[in-house]
Amino acid sequence: MSSIERNLIKTELIQRREEGCDVGSLEDRVAKALADGAPGAEFIALYDELSALPVMESFPYHEPSSLQEIQKARPAASNELILEEGSEAIYDRIRGAWLGRAAGCALGKPVEGWPKERIDKYLNKANALPLDDYIPYDEKVTPKTLKLSTRGNIEFMDRDDDLDYPILGLLALESRGAKMTSKTIAGVWLHSMPFGLTYTAENVAYRNFILNVWPPESGTYRNPFREWIGAQIRADIFGYVSPANPEQAAELAYLDACISHDKNGVYGEMFVAAMIASAFVLKDAKDIILAGLAQIPDKSRLAEAIRNTLSWCEQNENWETTWQKVYEAYGHYHTVHTINNAALVVMGLYYGDRSFEEGIVTAVRSGWDTDCNGATVGSILGLKIGAQNLPNKWIDVLNDRLISAVRGENDNQISDLARRTLAVAEQIENYEEEKTPEPPSIWREGGVWELESGWGFQRVDFEKGLMEFISDGFNGSYPIISTSFQNPRLKFTVSIDKGGWETEIEFEGRLNGDSLEGAYNPMDTPVTGKRVTSD
Repeated sequence: MSSIERNLIKTELIQRREEGCDVGSLEDRVAKALADGAPGAEFIALYDELSALPVMESFPYHEPSSLQEIQKARPAASNELILEEGSEAIYDRIRGAWLGRAAGCALGKPVEGWPKERIDKYLNKANALPLDDYIPYDEKVTPKTLKLSTRGNIEFMDRDDDLDYPILGLLALESRGAKMTSKTIAGVWLHSMPFGLTYTAENVAYRNFILNVWPPESGTYRNPFREWIGAQIRADIFGYVSPANPEQAAELAYLDACISHDKNGVYGEMFVAAMIASAFVLKDAKDIILAGLAQIPDKSRLAEAIRNTLSWCEQNENWETTWQKVYEAYGHYHTVHTINNAALVVMGLYYGDRSFEEGIVTAVRSGWDTDCNGATVGSILGLKIGAQNLPNKWIDVLNDRLISAVRGENDNQISDLARRTLAVAEQIENYEEEKTPEPPSIWREGGVWELESGWGFQRVDFEKGLMEFISDGFNGSYPIISTSFQNPRLKFTVSIDKGGWETEIEFEGRLNGDSLEGAYNPMDTPVTGKRVTSD
């Protein structure tokens, strides 16, 4: 009988080795267990041993996981950016980003996962080198499902996860704005994204939600794909809503990334989001790349790869010479790993300073995760120059239309998505977080609160550690099993007996004096409340 651990353990071995662990003592045992068809219990034990391995002291990188630790590990802060454009100009930038992302994704979609050599051989046979338009269609090579993303056959941006995730992020931001949490995003996935259309790390995270494993544990539990590219492709929306504020963009991206990724997988999303936010002001590709680099740990493998790639770009006029350097240094990573593909994004941006077309073509012809890299480069370049300056050849064929698998968002106008994005950006900009007065002793010594939510009314007594549902048909009081308060953020978890089985609900929110606002998870149910007594 198969098991999760048996199916994933070979990939986990690779992941742990790349993270700096000595897996030699386990490698032979794993190989023997696989050859012998060992029972599931043996693979569970092996997987647990593998997960517990420490990073070797000789490992030359420092790669923390929490936001606070990541921010401490960043290089010196970059200069503050000032955006002087008005709403309509910002809208044009955001629309350009959505359009550029769609165009880059469509360009790379027919050759996703192909190596550079195969792409160029295909294009040469089709008399399409140098590439100056979308990929030609060949029915003998290209699946019919991809025809709608090929030259002469594009009438809209066809469904792709690279565009599903910015929409999911937009839904989470529209729901909670600056108060968005990782659980908000997890809830949006569960409500709006079909499980069957999630892959690698996102598929594992979705599975973990179902198993009641929530962020940030959902990003690491039985997840050997946690440094792959999935989080990096979800970054854009958090940059779009953070004009000229790369630190905010990176923080929002962290909340999204940690639900399914860890370490360099998280840094990739933070890097891209920060670059996008910076591109509202900065014009030079190098400056944009450095602004993104300033938001991730300085001694991480990703930061090293970005610095190396930027150096190679500066040394070589020809992108293919730089590509060879990247391939030699990082070609050992999986074709959908964050680090090697981020290097190609850097290449696309650097050479894309010369033109939008050169940027997305460089990213796609370089191979590996072509639709993801084309989308990210197209997004940043599209935002940098704005929709009005994008080449008609790449944009007009989309007809302002984007198809998605996201529930309730299956057929959108790109211009409408841009307007909605601008509205969120303005809402976040106008939000001012207020902190409750210190000290936070009310959580140690008591306090009774009355809450109102979509589940009726609740009374929470922190001194007794109980929550009572007043008007929703539940009987009795239920224990608060954990509480966390980091001013102004409050979390508490309640265990509810539902007739022989227990379920947990978690409140996440913020205090403002004697009032609070947040949500119950799962299901992101809004909650408001006020403190009625305290010691």
